Amino acid sequence: MAGNTYGTLFKLTTFGESHGAAIGGIIDGCPAGLKIDFDFITLELNRRKPGQSHITTQRKEDDSVKFLSGVFDGTTTGHPIGFLIENTNQNSNDYDQIKDAFRPSHADYTYQQKYGIRDYRGGGRSSARETACRIVGGAIAKLILRYHNVSINAYVSQVGPIKLNKSYQGLDLSLTETSIVRCPDEDIANQMISHIETVRKQGDTVGGIVSCVVKGTPVGLGEPVFDKLHAELGKAMLSINAVKGFEYGEGFNSTNFKGSELNDVFISDTQTKNNNKLSTLTNRSGGIQGGISNGEDIYFNVAFKPVATIMQDQQSIDTNGNEIIMKGKGRHDPCVLPRAVPIVESMAALVLVDALLRNKTSKLI
Repeated sequence: MAGNTYGTLFKLTTFGESHGAAIGGIIDGCPAGLKIDFDFITLELNRRKPGQSHITTQRKEDDSVKFLSGVFDGTTTGHPIGFLIENTNQNSNDYDQIKDAFRPSHADYTYQQKYGIRDYRGGGRSSARETACRIVGGAIAKLILRYHNVSINAYVSQVGPIKLNKSYQGLDLSLTETSIVRCPDEDIANQMISHIETVRKQGDTVGGIVSCVVKGTPVGLGEPVFDKLHAELGKAMLSINAVKGFEYGEGFNSTNFKGSELNDVFISDTQTKNNNKLSTLTNRSGGIQGGISNGEDIYFNVAFKPVATIMQDQQSIDTNGNEIIMKGKGRHDPCVLPRAVPIVESMAALVLVDALLRNKTSKLI
């Protein structure tokens, strides 16, 4: 199976299945001398782990990470960082009923056709359980970004029809973690929670949007042709389970503007009192121009579909081509968005650190 590694200089490779003994990863290219904040990594894992509220899956996993290499006396050595997260709360019997069935909108059929074999227990490698490894890699990337004064904050901006119709600039993003749905607006958050509860009682699921803002990004990150910064962000986000769309800056709304309305006009240094870089009057570009960061805030939206496993009867086909009726069983998220927030942040961090390291090779001096 190819495609288990992301990054050019700062690389994360993940391994393991949902119901296997463990999942884990290897981080290659991490600079030596980085002090590892283990409590921070645990906190990040806790933001993603299952069972954290009544609107998420009730599977219980400690998600305790064990570092195997690349860290000595709490500091990175510059060598590959190997880590392991044991799976401790699998109910594999929940999946016996679907071992010969293709679940609608899952990876069952495509995996079977591609490999001739599949791990039906929780989806195996296709399970979102794999994203816990991305959290570890992303947490270390965030520690590197701290040295560059770069911050990443994601939040839930839509659940089903419930939308947070405010710009991130009008929100107190420090309130995101005060809500179990991870929406920084209390009134909208309560509406989202109520909607998720209703959908869950119906045996159904619901999708929505996670928004993310990156502040403090230096000018010059991203490569101008195939590896544009927004292209790398798009690839990273679209690699997350259940993601169906990505837009940055004005995104699809850009089609509603004229060029004269959309362009971000530059402001001189004397106006901004900033001698290090130019600034723009507006930021409809989302902090990226020509595929390269311009120093303004980077902001983007990530669209998540409803979780495919629902607790309702669905028509399907088994491995012998017979029509069957199947019903979801097990512990599943009625809405993946609250747990997806730290995953979005982690993937953004991996992209930015990789771009930072690549950027160091773009100038002689």
